[in-house]
Amino acid sequence: MFCSGKLGRTAVAACAKAAPAARSRRRVGAFALAVAVLLAPALFESADARARENLAVATPFEVGESPAGNYLAALVAGAERDTVAASTFFREALRFDPNNPKLIERAFVAAVSNGEMPEAISLAERLVAREPDNSLAQLVLGVDAVRRGKFAAARAHFMRGAAQQRDVTATLLTAWTYLGEGNQKKALELVDRLRDENFGVFRNFHAGLIASVAGNVPEASRRLKTAYEADKNTLRLADAYARFLAKQGDVAQAIAVYQAFDQVLPSHPAVLTALAELKAGRPLDYIVKTPEQGAAEVLYGLGAAGGRQGDELAAMIYLRLSLYLQPNNALAVITLADIYERIKQNEQAIDVYALVGDKDPMRVTADIQTGLILETLGRTEDSARVLKRIVSENPGNADALSALGNLQRAHKQYTDAIATYTSAIDEVNKTGRAGWALYYFRGISYERSKQWPQAEADFREALKLAPDQPLILNYLGYSWVDQGLNLDEAFAMLRRAVELNPTDGYIVDSLGWAHYKLGHYDEAVKELERAIDLKPADPVINDHLGDAYWRVGRKLEAKFQWNHARDLGPEPEDKEKILRKIENGLDDDLKPAAAEAAPAEPAAKDGG
Repeated sequence: MFCSGKLGRTAVAACAKAAPAARSRRRVGAFALAVAVLLAPALFESADARARENLAVATPFEVGESPAGNYLAALVAGAERDTVAASTFFREALRFDPNNPKLIERAFVAAVSNGEMPEAISLAERLVAREPDNSLAQLVLGVDAVRRGKFAAARAHFMRGAAQQRDVTATLLTAWTYLGEGNQKKALELVDRLRDENFGVFRNFHAGLIASVAGNVPEASRRLKTAYEADKNTLRLADAYARFLAKQGDVAQAIAVYQAFDQVLPSHPAVLTALAELKAGRPLDYIVKTPEQGAAEVLYGLGAAGGRQGDELAAMIYLRLSLYLQPNNALAVITLADIYERIKQNEQAIDVYALVGDKDPMRVTADIQTGLILETLGRTEDSARVLKRIVSENPGNADALSALGNLQRAHKQYTDAIATYTSAIDEVNKTGRAGWALYYFRGISYERSKQWPQAEADFREALKLAPDQPLILNYLGYSWVDQGLNLDEAFAMLRRAVELNPTDGYIVDSLGWAHYKLGHYDEAVKELERAIDLKPADPVINDHLGDAYWRVGRKLEAKFQWNHARDLGPEPEDKEKILRKIENGLDDDLKPAAAEAAPAEPAAKDGG
């Protein structure tokens, strides 16, 4: 239920995601209130179905031009999870029909998911006047009351909107309202009503936070230690417990907690910053110091969990409410931005990343992610400028170096990429051992720049660090086959890669192409047809299958596959070869060992 070290979608834990490489051969669960129920009719129905409910299509869709147009545009934006557009268009539609209850509800959901809290609060008040048990509206009004220090009023909202008697959201938020009134005993009693062991860590975590804010050191120590020992690999638990230990003067143990987490997830900026502060003799604050921050922590934990489980809109609402109470929580900001990236609202993600404070330890993480999004948007020069600035300002940041190296590799700047990856490896090796990915990507850069001995050394090193990583097995195995080296070991690697990842069309293609290179044409056809089923639109796989068909005498089918490969946009050098094969076929006099040369970028895939 917490945001673990993995804030983004990579093993570098929100510190960097691999830059998009050029395509080469190579509910909130049971405790989710009624948010999901409310969101479903509000934003998940198909735009056509909802438009037919009561409005005809009107054009144009410009804001303010047409009530029906605004409504339909809002529905389309909601279906696409474009919260900015949905909120804008629903607001305009509501201006023309201010008493429409369904419109009020949908405008409210759009406003809160977009973080427009004054508007959301106003609409929530209108909703509960008509529908007192509206769960999301009561939640929003309760959060607003907490922010204003009106704890009794907040409690009334939370309990009125609770979806079920033991709703975890209402229970924990209500517990924090009791603490806001100085009633620690009642707050802890309420938390302990969450007896389901699925909530055990969450229960002890918040009980420990409540006790620490109340100054009950023995209870806080017991609860936070219990929560931490139940899940030592979760950043929020480790951070909270270490900070508590440091506050009690046990700096050595606090350092040990951070160092243990760093072994699991190296170089997380929050952990590195905390360690630096402790080693310099500077104090650390608790992660929660007030009831308002405690309520924000509840919402953050639920939002982070929902985002990981695929409940993106519910997660966005929880995170927006959390940030309304605690705007400077960089982890909540980054988690929200990551959700926007996953639903491909990239411009909105950039806007959210900008909310991280300039002096926050996560600022560099946010900047790296912004640079990577710019590349996703096709703004390569802007992306390179941002990443180079980060590296210039933070020359020892391995995550920034890795992101820049990935960008350079994606654009075939292999010499630059090698230098950048080398710097990243050197930085990581100063404090620990570099992970397999850095060696793997540097190995690709060496291979592409025709420096095979160095490439092979890097692939072997990567394989030592990750012996069963299918990407490494695939790339090294194919490269050996392509050069006629270590054939038994190479085929074993490729078969193992396919066994580990049988639905990866590129890896299956590598095994098929390896069979082709050795003249095993019937086996090649079998594997390459499987690869086509998995990746029908890949030009290289279609080209490979055409070659295999030709070798087994299926020449009409071969030309069909080559024509298809031509139409799928192959690399220029590959297209030239494909056109020659369409015109002349293959040289049937060639022996298997001298079969058609591999494409300029071989069938081994780089995972980018």
